[in-house]
Amino acid sequence: MAQTDNAPRISVLIPIYNVERYLRPCLDSVRAQTFADFEAICINDGSTDGSRAIIGKYLDDPRFRVIDKPNSGYGASMNEGLDAANGDYVAILESDDFFEPDALDVLYSAAIEAQAEVAKADFFFHWSQPAPRDERFHWVKPGDSGVCNPRTFTNVFYRKPSIWSALYRRDFLRNHSIRFNETPGASYQDSSFNFKVWACARRVVLVDRAILHYRQDNESSSVNSPAKAFCVCDEYNEIMRFVNDQPDTAKLAPIVAKMRFDTYMWNYERLTPEMREQFVYRMAEDFRKEDATGIIDYKLLEPWKVVDRKAIVADPAAYFRVKEAGARHGKLGTLVRCFRAGGLPLVARAIQSKVRDGGY
Repeated sequence: MAQTDNAPRISVLIPIYNVERYLRPCLDSVRAQTFADFEAICINDGSTDGSRAIIGKYLDDPRFRVIDKPNSGYGASMNEGLDAANGDYVAILESDDFFEPDALDVLYSAAIEAQAEVAKADFFFHWSQPAPRDERFHWVKPGDSGVCNPRTFTNVFYRKPSIWSALYRRDFLRNHSIRFNETPGASYQDSSFNFKVWACARRVVLVDRAILHYRQDNESSSVNSPAKAFCVCDEYNEIMRFVNDQPDTAKLAPIVAKMRFDTYMWNYERLTPEMREQFVYRMAEDFRKEDATGIIDYKLLEPWKVVDRKAIVADPAAYFRVKEAGARHGKLGTLVRCFRAGGLPLVARAIQSKVRDGGY
């Protein structure tokens, strides 16, 4: 859609599916923004509860509009929102989360001042039960604030995908074909979008403010669904497709391998024992493919992660049995496993890493 003089500065994309319990606080937080020059695009992904009726109560505000579509998943919804957006910048707000009142003001001011392709701020973990509680996540760490290039400040690749506490220049997304993976019924489709942003951006401003409340007690959230155990693998296949298709991103493949290991291990730990046993074989399969292509760089992994990855590749069944048996993971046990995997040099790396991080 062509830009016009009447176009808003920011398009806020709000994907919505059966979230009536949390939707009002979400939409209220958008309507109450101190930055008024926005459009809020509610993408209703075939909701069957009261979500559509709630959206309707906000449509008397001309800044709000709705896209009604048959259920086709998060990625398809977000891509429809991107296609419909008119703003100079795009923001994303999940329908169970909510903004601080000046969220858009903070992000837009930072982006304009820095002439940035992306403005990225911090967020709160939010619990509504038994009483409302917030804890700052510290995605933006002390000393991080200011302008950076992800190609040199690679830490951004390893931090939690949190695409909803950021502002993206719309022409930047369009020029680099940055869109969402549309695997039907899948989850974690923010992962590949997040990677593509960092892979293509050259000027990012990090903001040392928490501007969004990220809900932790929504039982229907995909992070609480073991049934979606393998969806994260689809996202990493999409990430590698993007890397292979872009002429200047091949050097990022070792970064992807580290990201994959960390994400797979997070996924493994949250699963039921039955699903963990299935997933460990998929981990071994994908890690072996990385080994065959030579993209793994063990220097990017902490020493104890080197041990775990090699153990998974060597014998996933044995790794699963040891983990389920409650193998000791104390300091001495970590050093013993490092010695067995890589001798004294790996032990030295482990000690140096733990000392640097305050672990010893």
